[in-house]
Amino acid sequence: MPALRAIAHHLTPDPDDLRLNVFFWFIGTAVVTVWFVFRDPRFDYRLLIVGAVLPAIVDGFFGGARVLHSLTFSVVLLVVLMLATPRGTPIRRTLLALPIGTLLHLVFTGAWMNPQVFWWPFLGWSFEDAAHPVAERGWWNVLLELIGLGLCAWVFVRAELADPQRRREFWGTGRLTLPIA
Repeated sequence: MPALRAIAHHLTPDPDDLRLNVFFWFIGTAVVTVWFVFRDPRFDYRLLIVGAVLPAIVDGFFGGARVLHSLTFSVVLLVVLMLATPRGTPIRRTLLALPIGTLLHLVFTGAWMNPQVFWWPFLGWSFEDAAHPVAERGWWNVLLELIGLGLCAWVFVRAELADPQRRREFWGTGRLTLPIA
């Protein structure tokens, strides 16, 4: 029962608390999206997951949507990565997962709904006390988090992560084997 209470507390949004913990929605949607779009067995899902939750965590500390919820942040991150790593190298392939994750966060959080934040700094430098997109959704977060949890469970089963060897491979390489059929 304590575990269920902890999960319920985690999923119960408080509109006055901008530090809402919505993670499964971003993790599940990012992993499933990347798998269906790229279908690359060498893709590193660990950094994708970090990128998918990074804007929620960092901007959450600032009490609202800030730089990490802007398209500028994700594009600059991608450009820096492309300039700093040699073409065709394993490090570039691995690190590309991070900006892909931050871009997918923007998609699945609905960050474009606030142009002042999304297009920062092109529409001005101020964030005008922009609310965190997760906080604006209120109780919808419960449904989205449950959907995300379902997607994570689907990935866990399809990638056979109950097998300790498969889990070790995932933690060591970031690779997932997700058969489509």
